[in-house]
Amino acid sequence: MLTDASLTFLTSLLDAPGPSGFEAAPARRWRAEAEGFADEVWADVNGNSLAALRVGAAGAPPVMFAGHVDEIGLMVVHIDDEGFLWFEPIGGWDPQVFVGQRVSLLAREGPVPGVIGKQAIHMLEKEDREKVSKAGDLWIDIGAASKAEASARVRVGDPGVLAGGIQKLPNDRLVSRSLDNRVGAFVVLEALRRLAGQRPAVPVTAVATAQEEISFTGGGARTSATGLSPLVAVVVDVTHATDTPKVEKQKHGDVALGGGPVLSRGSAVNGRVFDLLVEAAEAEGIPYSIHAAARDTGTDADSIFTAHRGVATGLVSVPLRYMHSPNELVAVEDLDRAARLLAAFARRLPPAADFVPR
Repeated sequence: MLTDASLTFLTSLLDAPGPSGFEAAPARRWRAEAEGFADEVWADVNGNSLAALRVGAAGAPPVMFAGHVDEIGLMVVHIDDEGFLWFEPIGGWDPQVFVGQRVSLLAREGPVPGVIGKQAIHMLEKEDREKVSKAGDLWIDIGAASKAEASARVRVGDPGVLAGGIQKLPNDRLVSRSLDNRVGAFVVLEALRRLAGQRPAVPVTAVATAQEEISFTGGGARTSATGLSPLVAVVVDVTHATDTPKVEKQKHGDVALGGGPVLSRGSAVNGRVFDLLVEAAEAEGIPYSIHAAARDTGTDADSIFTAHRGVATGLVSVPLRYMHSPNELVAVEDLDRAARLLAAFARRLPPAADFVPR
């Protein structure tokens, strides 16, 4: 089970704002935690953070565990004469989520609070009341009375996140922004913590990757995998829990919150890696479900499996409700199970493991 210390670290990781391209705050917290048990901890020029357990011969290719540490957010693109801020999303948002939200902008002098504004329903024409909002129709109000006043506090290019704290619900469920995919970065480091106490036969490097939410060219996952040239990589991300109303399971699969990690098959996933993850889960008594990825996975796995000369890659996902909102929801037991699975997978690997399909 996750310890109180691990849960405290998870809370601090979720609280740190870090939209794609601006992940420094959560990355620093991740590395500070890793210093307590990893043999080596470092960061690279792309914003990735890495923590390694050195096992076996020097230079042996490691097992790579990757979870992205960035979150979706927004960016200031214009300050108008009245001091209102206009913005664009960072990552994939449903613009309806923005309406009426509070924001925290990451400015040079520290966080700047604000609210997202929209015309009140009373001021809209009847036909406009039923139209969906677009990001370009909304603005941020930081209480400034002029462009000069606003510009003294924020700059064009300043990022931000929707403001909101962590909340615990019954049945050990956790609500927060940034669960996608700060929990992946948490799980890979939690797995490394467990391996530090009972070392495997192969070296292991956990990576908190950068810019996954905007990784049109591979983001930090591709560069870190290329640098490590790992023996095998397992990506940890979130996936949609389909146990909520009006979700078509025939289309999106049968994934339950609290049902354990989800193992992907298909695109980007090496068949032997999938089989070994299944064997580890069953040996450990960890419940799991299977996700079919017929085209792409929409995760760092898509960037890693073609990195360098190719990397044998697996994908382990944590069920999550209300993805890409300020109130995402997970079951804490699924985080523990995912970390247990990764540690068990690494311990079952021999140094000369072969993942070539035959």
